[in-house]
Amino acid sequence: MDLLATIRIYLRVVERGTISGAARDLDMSQPSVSERIDKLERFLSTRLLIRSSRNLICTAEGRMFYEQGKHLLDVAEATINSVTSSIDQIQGRLRLAAPQCLGEVILPRTLMHARATYPELQIDLNLSDEIADPVTEGVDISLRLGRLNENGGYIAFPLGWVARKLVAAPSYLAAHGPIETPADLALHPFIRLKPVFANDLLPLARENGPTEEARIKTAMTTSHWRPMHELIVAGGGIGVLQHPACAQALAQGRLVELLDGYRVPPLALNALVPPLRPLPPRVRAVLDLLKQDIPERLEPALDIPASLASSGAE
Repeated sequence: MDLLATIRIYLRVVERGTISGAARDLDMSQPSVSERIDKLERFLSTRLLIRSSRNLICTAEGRMFYEQGKHLLDVAEATINSVTSSIDQIQGRLRLAAPQCLGEVILPRTLMHARATYPELQIDLNLSDEIADPVTEGVDISLRLGRLNENGGYIAFPLGWVARKLVAAPSYLAAHGPIETPADLALHPFIRLKPVFANDLLPLARENGPTEEARIKTAMTTSHWRPMHELIVAGGGIGVLQHPACAQALAQGRLVELLDGYRVPPLALNALVPPLRPLPPRVRAVLDLLKQDIPERLEPALDIPASLASSGAE
């Protein structure tokens, strides 16, 4: 039995929570994955997983073996790379989690850079606005927007700030009149992502001033930024879009910013990695590319007043 390969399979099974999911990720058949797990349990003379028709549950020994196995593979990779300095040694699979908008608009160019620089590297990109914890979900790098949990077990690398714009289409304003004060917002249909501004309060900060909350009137929610973008551009209402999502429409005049003198607090962007020392070479290499590429792709010269920097995720 190739022990390292089998451990790698076991880690993927635990991270995915199903044999079938791990098999798809590893490009293996489901029976082959099950057989490797059975062999591993026989080799160790202990039960690692409790399997039901719906999911898998780690035993205490299985959880311990997962943590130690992940460390073992990282050490093995670091050991191999310690005797080589070639770019060709940046290889293997790297799992990257990112928010949807950032992953669709900003990341592709960086990933092309990564592939050109490290052709032997395989990248598994997962886009979701649900938070992926690199410690518990088995990702190598997780890009996270908003305030961080101070008690998190990860290491955070700041990448900058993502500006957000309160916008409407010129056609909407022509039909419904101007929006001149924060109090006017409640008179207009607001389109938003489901988890954002769910209390129908929109934080607004004056330039170099305090943050206040304005009442909004939710007319529609979506689970993805793109329908929201298209609805606002089409004149279906007003809303807040991350700057990468609306920069082109603003430059083309298809959208305009509302409430001159106010802005929606930006979101801090961080790259989270598991607390490994040293970081595996493939993780360090991609992290360095993210730190190089991402800040210059965000809104230029975004000055963050203290009142904005202290704001929460919304």
